[in-house]
Amino acid sequence: MRMVKKELSILKRDIPASIVVFLVALPLCLGVALASGAPLLSGVISGIIGGIVVGFLSESQVSVSGPAAGLTSVVLASITQLGSFELFLVAVVLAGLFQLVAGMLKGGFIANYIPSNVIKGLLASIGIILILKQIPHAFGYDKDHEDDFTFLQSDGENTFSELLTGLNFFTPGAIVISVISLLVLIFWDKITPGKLKQIPSSLFVVILGIALNFLFGAFIPYLNIEQDHLVNIPRFESVSALITWPDFQGIVNPQVWFIAFTLMAIASLETLLNLEAVENIDPHRRMASPNRELVAQGVGNICSGLIGGIPITSVIVRSSVNINAGARTKRSAILHGVFLLVSVVLISSILNYIPLASLASILILTGYKLAKVKLFKDMYKSGWNHFIPFIITVISIVFTDLMIGVLVGLAVSIFFILKSNFQNPFVLQKETLHLDEILRIELPKQVSFLNRASIKETLNDLPANSRVIIDASFSDYIDKDVLEIIQIFKNKISKDKKIKVNLIGLKREYDMPDQIQFSNVLDKETQVKLTPDQVIEILKKGNDRFISGNNTKKYMKQQVNATSTEQHPIAVILSCIDSRTTAELVFDLGLGDIFSIRIAGNILNEDILGSMEFATSFVGAKLIVVLGHTKCSAIAGACDDLKAGNLTTLINKIKPAINEEKTFTLNRNGSNPDFVNKVTELNVQLTLERIRNESPIISDLEKSGAIKIVGGIYNIKSGEVTFI
Repeated sequence: MRMVKKELSILKRDIPASIVVFLVALPLCLGVALASGAPLLSGVISGIIGGIVVGFLSESQVSVSGPAAGLTSVVLASITQLGSFELFLVAVVLAGLFQLVAGMLKGGFIANYIPSNVIKGLLASIGIILILKQIPHAFGYDKDHEDDFTFLQSDGENTFSELLTGLNFFTPGAIVISVISLLVLIFWDKITPGKLKQIPSSLFVVILGIALNFLFGAFIPYLNIEQDHLVNIPRFESVSALITWPDFQGIVNPQVWFIAFTLMAIASLETLLNLEAVENIDPHRRMASPNRELVAQGVGNICSGLIGGIPITSVIVRSSVNINAGARTKRSAILHGVFLLVSVVLISSILNYIPLASLASILILTGYKLAKVKLFKDMYKSGWNHFIPFIITVISIVFTDLMIGVLVGLAVSIFFILKSNFQNPFVLQKETLHLDEILRIELPKQVSFLNRASIKETLNDLPANSRVIIDASFSDYIDKDVLEIIQIFKNKISKDKKIKVNLIGLKREYDMPDQIQFSNVLDKETQVKLTPDQVIEILKKGNDRFISGNNTKKYMKQQVNATSTEQHPIAVILSCIDSRTTAELVFDLGLGDIFSIRIAGNILNEDILGSMEFATSFVGAKLIVVLGHTKCSAIAGACDDLKAGNLTTLINKIKPAINEEKTFTLNRNGSNPDFVNKVTELNVQLTLERIRNESPIISDLEKSGAIKIVGGIYNIKSGEVTFI
């Protein structure tokens, strides 16, 4: 029962949306056929096939297919070249076969390589063109066909001059209907009662336009719109009267095959572009397989060519209208094809009452939704590399046509991609490790010949006597030219400039094994040079990296090898066993950097004190850190006087800090976080005092300035260490 209700709910949206799309598509189908030099109703045939056949086979829930304005010049030239529309139909059938094969061979992958800024530029430009091209129709100037989306028009006008010309030939009734229709469309949700909102506003304004024109004819003749400004569909007695059969004797003609391939290439590219664009404006962001779409378009073009239709593509204008009318599934596209079929046979006389101004209003609002100011602002904020290809795509399409504009946009986008690859094909970081500065070059996943120049320039500019890590651990592919540059740098340039190079992560098939010329771990010389204050600074900077997430690359395997014979840590850190307080992570340290002592409550005993003496007097560590942390469970247990086996003995060592705390008179227990944190600080301070008092060795080292003893509190929420 629920499924039935859900289906009915979807149909309530799809059926009205399909009617709106049908009303917009019908004059466009006729206009495309007329501009293509094809029989008038060949455009309607392709609209019917695009709706029913392609709609059924496609995975897209909102894309609408049919004859496309972008192919008119190609179709017109092809029919002229072949000298026969019947021969041209053979080329349409072959183009469909090519598309079918391309889809089955997964040729739709090309859609994944169309930049998003070009797609968004396509949408915005179509929106602008819709507004500019429909304004004359809204004024009642209908000299040009609704499908004419090119800048330079066949009548010698262009998009902008047509606007000025339209002002001299306006129709008052059309302007009234356009203004009222636009107001209704804009304020529909605010002015309509609850149940009426289920009717698409676009369908309502079409009915309203018919009604207003009848009223004008009856009561205000001055505003009455004549037939020249209404939809004009020829009458046909039967479906068979629509059909033209292809002349397959021309299949041996090489020109037919060339035209078929041209149609396939252009129609496929336009379809994939439109499919990607439609997914961007679908409120549910539903994805459709581009390969499946090519198969659907291929079958559609085969069927269209067999019964006298012109080529089919996915059409962004009809798809946008479909989405804005509230379509939920592809039933809307299929039904719009059914309505096209019924209309030309049965109800053309009724449809011929629709004012073109009503349809113009729908398309103007659709154009506004595609080219909102917010889209331009968002693209501007995304940076010049995205904005410039976007705006050039928009300008190119507006001032030429869809295919030329998209190709220009793609060219500009590719230029910026190449520029970006040249400037930043890899990560170049300077890392200060202890006292030394190390340059780390991390190669990307794909290193192509496009990266050759920038990598060569970077390696050649490295300063003499530097230390460099070239890390290819994340690279799946490295071009042979780039490998050659790395090889020359490794064998020649680095030796001439006395640069130490670590080469890590290259695949075996590159025949360039890892090379380790220096270790990014502490050596004796560095340990001796460091002062206690410098060690504190190293820990602070490491904690800053930890907090920001910019941890240094550790190369653990190499560190294991480098520390296998000796160790020279710079600090000994006494911290809690809490799982969140691992000192090496908190201070962004590697193997061999510190002695880490961990015990609940970071307490002190003779064994720990002896370990500290070993670390400082025998191994050379320059710093002792006692590190407590917020929300310490051991401290909270001591505050609650917890008794639990051997843990009782450990907790008793924290009691002096509790007794030392004098500021809290109430809630002196483990459930008071402020009290617990205060005891934690006192516990650290008392531990520092005990280290000085109970170890003459460490005390003397501190007095001599050889070491420092400091405390710290780690905040488990922020990750920050505060030294005390």
